[in-house]
Amino acid sequence: MMLNHIPDSIEIIDYKDDGKDTRHYRFRLLSKTHHSHWHETQAGQFFMLNVPEVGEAPFTFTEPPNEQNEFSALIRKMASVTSALFDLSKGQIVGARGPFGQGWPHTILKDEYILIVAGGCGLAPLVHLINTLIATTENKKIVLIYGARDEQSQMLIAQQKRWLKTITIYHTLDQVSEDSNFNDGFNLLKGTPLDVLPQALSSFNSLPSKVLLCGPEVMMNSIAQTSIGRGIPETSIYLSLERRMHCAVGLCGHCYLGDQYVCKQGPTFSWQQLQSFRSTA
Repeated sequence: MMLNHIPDSIEIIDYKDDGKDTRHYRFRLLSKTHHSHWHETQAGQFFMLNVPEVGEAPFTFTEPPNEQNEFSALIRKMASVTSALFDLSKGQIVGARGPFGQGWPHTILKDEYILIVAGGCGLAPLVHLINTLIATTENKKIVLIYGARDEQSQMLIAQQKRWLKTITIYHTLDQVSEDSNFNDGFNLLKGTPLDVLPQALSSFNSLPSKVLLCGPEVMMNSIAQTSIGRGIPETSIYLSLERRMHCAVGLCGHCYLGDQYVCKQGPTFSWQQLQSFRSTA
Protein backbone atom coordinates (compact mmCIF):
# COMPACT_ATOMS: atom_id res chain seq x y z
CA MET A 1 0.00 0.00 0.00
CA MET A 2 1.34 3.49 -0.88
CA LEU A 3 2.14 5.79 2.01
CA ASN A 4 -0.70 8.25 2.50
CA HIS A 5 -0.85 10.62 5.43
CA ILE A 6 -4.20 12.10 4.37
CA PRO A 7 -6.95 10.51 6.49
CA ASP A 8 -10.19 9.18 5.05
CA SER A 9 -13.33 10.87 6.36
CA ILE A 10 -15.36 8.77 8.80
CA GLU A 11 -18.67 9.47 10.50
CA ILE A 12 -19.42 8.70 14.13
CA ILE A 13 -22.59 6.66 13.72
CA ASP A 14 -22.94 5.28 17.23
CA TYR A 15 -21.25 4.80 20.60
CA LYS A 16 -22.05 3.43 24.03
CA ASP A 17 -20.31 3.44 27.37
CA ASP A 18 -18.31 0.26 27.90
CA GLY A 19 -16.34 0.46 31.14
CA LYS A 20 -14.98 3.36 33.17
CA ASP A 21 -14.18 6.36 30.91
CA THR A 22 -14.43 4.01 27.92
CA ARG A 23 -16.75 3.89 24.92
CA HIS A 24 -17.33 1.40 22.15
CA TYR A 25 -17.54 3.49 18.96
CA ARG A 26 -18.93 2.58 15.55
CA PHE A 27 -17.71 4.52 12.52
CA ARG A 28 -18.56 4.64 8.81
CA LEU A 29 -16.07 5.42 6.06
CA LEU A 30 -17.38 8.32 3.96
CA SER A 31 -14.57 9.10 1.52
CA LYS A 32 -15.51 8.36 -2.07
CA THR A 33 -12.08 6.89 -2.75
CA HIS A 34 -11.62 3.15 -3.19
CA HIS A 35 -11.79 1.37 0.18
CA SER A 36 -10.32 -2.00 -0.81
CA HIS A 37 -7.37 -1.66 1.57
CA TRP A 38 -9.73 -1.17 4.51
CA HIS A 39 -11.50 -4.42 3.68
CA GLU A 40 -8.20 -6.31 3.94
CA THR A 41 -7.99 -5.57 7.68
CA GLN A 42 -6.63 -8.47 9.75
CA ALA A 43 -7.31 -9.23 13.41
CA GLY A 44 -4.84 -7.31 15.56
CA GLN A 45 -4.11 -4.51 13.10
CA PHE A 46 -4.71 -0.87 14.05
CA PHE A 47 -5.77 2.46 12.52
CA MET A 48 -4.93 6.08 13.24
CA LEU A 49 -7.93 8.12 14.39
CA ASN A 50 -7.68 11.81 13.49
CA VAL A 51 -9.66 14.50 15.29
CA PRO A 52 -9.28 17.69 13.19
CA GLU A 53 -7.22 20.46 14.81
CA VAL A 54 -6.33 18.14 17.72
CA GLY A 55 -4.23 15.23 16.47
CA GLU A 56 -4.06 11.48 15.88
CA ALA A 57 -3.94 8.38 18.07
CA PRO A 58 -3.82 4.62 17.31
CA PHE A 59 -6.64 2.16 18.05
CA THR A 60 -7.29 -1.45 17.13
CA PHE A 61 -10.40 -2.72 15.38
CA THR A 62 -12.90 -4.63 17.48
CA GLU A 63 -14.80 -5.15 14.22
CA PRO A 64 -13.15 -4.59 10.81
CA PRO A 65 -14.83 -2.60 8.01
CA ASN A 66 -17.80 -4.50 6.60
CA GLU A 67 -19.63 -4.20 3.25
CA GLN A 68 -21.31 -1.02 4.48
CA ASN A 69 -17.86 0.41 5.35
CA GLU A 70 -18.70 0.36 9.06
CA PHE A 71 -16.19 -0.64 11.73
CA SER A 72 -15.84 -0.49 15.52
CA ALA A 73 -13.19 0.37 18.10
CA LEU A 74 -13.00 0.49 21.89
CA ILE A 75 -11.66 3.87 23.02
CA ARG A 76 -10.70 5.02 26.50
CA LYS A 77 -10.67 8.71 27.39
CA MET A 78 -7.04 9.43 28.25
CA ALA A 79 -5.48 12.44 26.46
CA SER A 80 -6.26 15.28 24.06
CA VAL A 81 -7.39 13.22 21.06
CA THR A 82 -9.73 10.96 22.99
CA SER A 83 -11.04 13.83 25.14
CA ALA A 84 -11.90 15.74 21.97
CA LEU A 85 -13.56 12.66 20.48
CA PHE A 86 -15.72 12.21 23.60
CA ASP A 87 -16.95 15.79 23.15
CA LEU A 88 -18.27 15.02 19.66
CA SER A 89 -21.78 13.81 18.87
CA LYS A 90 -23.17 11.12 16.59
CA GLY A 91 -23.13 12.26 12.99
CA GLN A 92 -19.96 14.34 13.29
CA ILE A 93 -16.98 13.69 11.05
CA VAL A 94 -13.42 12.73 12.01
CA GLY A 95 -10.64 11.02 10.05
CA ALA A 96 -8.86 7.68 9.91
CA ARG A 97 -5.80 6.13 8.27
CA GLY A 98 -5.16 2.42 8.06
CA PRO A 99 -5.07 -0.46 8.46
CA PHE A 100 -1.50 -0.69 9.79
CA GLY A 101 0.83 -3.25 11.34
CA GLN A 102 0.98 -7.01 11.60
CA GLY A 103 -1.92 -8.80 13.24
CA TRP A 104 -2.23 -12.16 14.95
CA PRO A 105 -0.75 -15.05 12.90
CA HIS A 106 -3.19 -16.86 10.60
CA THR A 107 -1.95 -20.25 11.83
CA ILE A 108 -3.91 -19.69 15.06
CA LEU A 109 -7.11 -20.56 13.18
CA LYS A 110 -5.80 -24.12 12.72
CA ASP A 111 -4.83 -24.67 16.36
CA GLU A 112 -6.87 -26.93 18.63
CA TYR A 113 -6.00 -25.51 22.06
CA ILE A 114 -5.74 -21.75 22.50
CA LEU A 115 -5.21 -19.76 25.70
CA ILE A 116 -5.92 -16.03 25.58
CA VAL A 117 -4.96 -13.67 28.41
CA ALA A 118 -5.99 -10.01 28.38
CA GLY A 119 -5.89 -7.18 30.88
CA GLY A 120 -8.06 -4.04 30.82
CA CYS A 121 -8.21 -2.46 27.35
CA GLY A 122 -5.95 -5.28 26.19
CA LEU A 123 -9.03 -7.28 25.30
CA ALA A 124 -9.85 -4.91 22.41
CA PRO A 125 -7.11 -6.14 20.01
CA LEU A 126 -8.37 -9.70 20.57
CA VAL A 127 -12.10 -9.20 19.94
CA HIS A 128 -12.00 -9.64 16.16
CA LEU A 129 -9.74 -12.68 16.52
CA ILE A 130 -11.96 -14.33 19.14
CA ASN A 131 -15.05 -13.75 16.97
CA THR A 132 -13.23 -15.33 14.02
CA LEU A 133 -12.03 -18.28 16.10
CA ILE A 134 -15.55 -18.94 17.37
CA ALA A 135 -16.98 -18.71 13.85
CA THR A 136 -14.42 -21.21 12.52
CA THR A 137 -14.11 -23.43 15.59
CA GLU A 138 -15.06 -27.09 15.46
CA ASN A 139 -14.18 -29.19 18.51
CA LYS A 140 -11.56 -26.69 19.65
CA LYS A 141 -10.81 -25.60 23.19
CA ILE A 142 -10.50 -21.84 23.75
CA VAL A 143 -9.95 -20.37 27.20
CA LEU A 144 -9.92 -16.64 27.97
CA ILE A 145 -8.52 -15.09 31.14
CA TYR A 146 -9.56 -11.46 31.51
CA GLY A 147 -8.25 -9.27 34.32
CA ALA A 148 -9.35 -5.81 35.46
CA ARG A 149 -8.95 -3.56 38.48
CA ASP A 150 -12.58 -3.76 39.63
CA GLU A 151 -16.11 -4.36 38.28
CA GLN A 152 -16.44 -0.79 37.01
CA SER A 153 -13.27 -1.22 34.95
CA GLN A 154 -14.56 -4.29 33.11
CA MET A 155 -14.98 -3.84 29.36
CA LEU A 156 -16.67 -5.59 26.47
CA ILE A 157 -19.04 -7.51 28.76
CA ALA A 158 -21.75 -7.86 26.07
CA GLN A 159 -19.25 -9.54 23.75
CA GLN A 160 -17.99 -11.81 26.52
CA LYS A 161 -21.50 -12.96 27.39
CA ARG A 162 -21.94 -14.07 23.78
CA TRP A 163 -18.60 -15.88 23.87
CA LEU A 164 -19.62 -17.81 27.00
CA LYS A 165 -21.78 -20.04 24.79
CA THR A 166 -18.64 -21.36 23.12
CA ILE A 167 -15.54 -20.71 25.24
CA THR A 168 -14.47 -20.77 28.89
CA ILE A 169 -13.87 -17.38 30.50
CA TYR A 170 -12.11 -16.60 33.78
CA HIS A 171 -12.49 -13.10 35.23
CA THR A 172 -9.98 -11.80 37.75
CA LEU A 173 -10.45 -8.56 39.65
CA ASP A 174 -7.94 -6.83 41.91
CA GLN A 175 -10.90 -5.72 44.03
CA VAL A 176 -14.21 -7.58 44.47
CA SER A 177 -17.01 -5.93 46.45
CA GLU A 178 -18.82 -8.00 49.08
CA ASP A 179 -22.20 -7.45 47.44
CA SER A 180 -20.96 -8.34 43.97
CA ASN A 181 -23.46 -10.11 41.71
CA PHE A 182 -21.35 -9.85 38.61
CA ASN A 183 -20.48 -13.54 38.21
CA ASP A 184 -23.40 -14.24 35.82
CA GLY A 185 -21.80 -17.31 34.24
CA PHE A 186 -18.20 -16.13 34.47
CA ASN A 187 -15.61 -17.77 36.71
CA LEU A 188 -15.02 -14.69 38.89
CA LEU A 189 -11.92 -14.73 41.09
CA LYS A 190 -10.13 -12.13 43.16
CA GLY A 191 -6.52 -11.73 42.07
CA THR A 192 -4.62 -11.43 38.80
CA PRO A 193 -4.52 -13.43 35.56
CA LEU A 194 -1.29 -15.00 36.80
CA ASP A 195 -3.14 -16.37 39.84
CA VAL A 196 -5.68 -18.22 37.72
CA LEU A 197 -3.20 -19.37 35.06
CA PRO A 198 -2.60 -22.86 36.61
CA GLN A 199 -6.36 -23.51 36.73
CA ALA A 200 -6.80 -22.35 33.13
CA LEU A 201 -3.93 -24.50 31.88
CA SER A 202 -5.24 -27.55 33.72
CA SER A 203 -8.57 -27.20 31.87
CA PHE A 204 -6.85 -28.32 28.65
CA ASN A 205 -6.25 -31.98 27.82
CA SER A 206 -2.75 -31.01 26.74
CA LEU A 207 -0.69 -27.83 26.63
CA PRO A 208 -2.17 -24.97 24.55
CA SER A 209 -0.71 -24.79 21.07
CA LYS A 210 -0.85 -20.97 21.24
CA VAL A 211 -0.86 -18.45 24.07
CA LEU A 212 -2.04 -14.95 23.07
CA LEU A 213 -1.39 -12.00 25.37
CA CYS A 214 -2.44 -8.36 25.40
CA GLY A 215 -2.44 -5.89 28.27
CA PRO A 216 0.07 -4.37 30.68
CA GLU A 217 3.59 -5.50 29.78
CA VAL A 218 4.33 -6.63 33.34
CA MET A 219 1.33 -8.97 33.13
CA MET A 220 2.28 -10.27 29.70
CA ASN A 221 5.89 -10.89 30.72
CA SER A 222 4.81 -12.82 33.83
CA ILE A 223 2.31 -14.96 31.92
CA ALA A 224 4.83 -15.65 29.13
CA GLN A 225 7.62 -16.67 31.50
CA THR A 226 5.30 -18.89 33.55
CA SER A 227 3.95 -20.51 30.36
CA ILE A 228 7.47 -21.22 29.15
CA GLY A 229 8.24 -22.77 32.53
CA ARG A 230 5.24 -25.06 31.98
CA GLY A 231 6.70 -26.30 28.70
CA ILE A 232 5.05 -24.04 26.12
CA PRO A 233 7.58 -23.03 23.40
CA GLU A 234 8.64 -19.38 23.06
CA THR A 235 7.53 -19.47 19.42
CA SER A 236 3.97 -20.38 20.49
CA ILE A 237 3.50 -17.29 22.69
CA TYR A 238 2.36 -14.05 21.04
CA LEU A 239 2.05 -10.57 22.52
CA SER A 240 0.43 -7.39 21.22
CA LEU A 241 2.44 -4.35 22.30
CA GLU A 242 1.08 -0.88 22.97
CA ARG A 243 3.27 2.00 21.82
CA ARG A 244 2.63 5.65 21.02
CA MET A 245 2.40 5.47 17.21
CA HIS A 246 2.80 8.89 15.62
CA CYS A 247 3.15 8.16 11.91
CA ALA A 248 2.19 4.44 11.77
CA VAL A 249 4.47 3.90 8.75
CA GLY A 250 7.96 3.61 10.28
CA LEU A 251 9.16 7.18 9.70
CA CYS A 252 9.04 9.02 13.02
CA GLY A 253 10.79 6.47 15.22
CA HIS A 254 8.59 6.97 18.29
CA CYS A 255 7.75 3.26 18.46
CA TYR A 256 11.28 1.97 17.82
CA LEU A 257 12.08 -1.27 19.69
CA GLY A 258 15.55 -2.69 19.27
CA ASP A 259 16.00 -2.60 15.50
CA GLN A 260 12.30 -2.83 14.67
CA TYR A 261 9.35 -0.47 14.34
CA VAL A 262 6.36 -1.68 16.38
CA CYS A 263 3.99 0.06 13.96
CA LYS A 264 5.31 -1.97 11.00
CA GLN A 265 6.77 -5.22 12.34
CA GLY A 266 4.19 -5.32 15.17
CA PRO A 267 2.18 -4.67 17.16
CA THR A 268 2.04 -8.49 17.39
CA PHE A 269 5.28 -10.36 18.08
CA SER A 270 6.16 -13.84 19.21
CA TRP A 271 7.92 -13.99 22.57
CA GLN A 272 11.03 -15.29 20.80
CA GLN A 273 11.04 -12.32 18.38
CA LEU A 274 10.55 -9.89 21.22
CA GLN A 275 13.54 -11.17 23.16
CA SER A 276 15.81 -10.76 20.13
CA PHE A 277 14.55 -7.19 19.58
CA ARG A 278 15.04 -6.28 23.23
CA SER A 279 18.58 -7.64 23.20
CA THR A 280 19.50 -5.06 20.55
CA ALA A 281 17.73 -2.17 22.32
